[in-house]
Amino acid sequence: MLLKKSALSMADSNSSNMSFLQHLEVLRWHLVRSTVAIVALAIFCFLAKSVVFDVIIFGPKDPKFITYQLFCEATQALGTTELFCLEEMPFDILNTKMAGQFSTHIWVSLIGGFILAFPYVLFEVWRFVKPGLHPKERTYSRWVLFFGGFLFALGVGFGYFLIVPLSIQFLGGYTISQEITNLIDLISYISTVSTVTLATGLIFELPVVVYFLARGGLITPQWMRTYRRHAIVVILVLSAIITPPDIASQILVSFPILLLYELSIKICKRVVEKQEKASHALTKS
Repeated sequence: MLLKKSALSMADSNSSNMSFLQHLEVLRWHLVRSTVAIVALAIFCFLAKSVVFDVIIFGPKDPKFITYQLFCEATQALGTTELFCLEEMPFDILNTKMAGQFSTHIWVSLIGGFILAFPYVLFEVWRFVKPGLHPKERTYSRWVLFFGGFLFALGVGFGYFLIVPLSIQFLGGYTISQEITNLIDLISYISTVSTVTLATGLIFELPVVVYFLARGGLITPQWMRTYRRHAIVVILVLSAIITPPDIASQILVSFPILLLYELSIKICKRVVEKQEKASHALTKS
């Protein structure tokens, strides 16, 4: 036990005695390892082309996709419109560039590599800040690491299984005249799927970002409450950007983000209260 405490104190003292350039060198190696993990998993996605594209990327284009089936059953049970009961998608995907499919293959592989490597990237971030934390803070930060990975995966799943099908079904089937046939460009389709999925994954990291900002004294719960209305406007704008232009889709996206914002306020409050207790204890001692 004494050896462990002495090792922790030595690590902390070594970290505090490091120069700015030494910190940059440590950060560089964390970035290198994170990049290697992303590239390695990107190569894996590149080799698993049939699964990545036929099953995952083009999955929401299939009328039998699970989201359409669930929405179809729900609308039938409610006796309303059968908008999501699809027999076929009213559009085809077209490649119009010579290197379009190859460049798309590389781009999707890199995004897939980043998504798969995200938990490890968070781990490298934690390893970088760990020497500057107290033992109790290190214990709490492990939970932050876990919830960061969990929230990112939850956001990716939310975007892929809800927002992407809504976007594809609405925008792909929208028409202003029966004289027009929808031929969706490959890059446009891939951009919609990848951007929405990655964006929702990053948006769901809001509580983790707030935790670190509160730890650094950059925000307070009172500040977040004061600017709640501004945050709601920003959330509605983001929802309008990443969803089809209809009210139902925007509400479906806005609601969980608003819940995450309220959760972030509670997290911020808890962090500030713990910091105030710690400062009072130091003052008394």
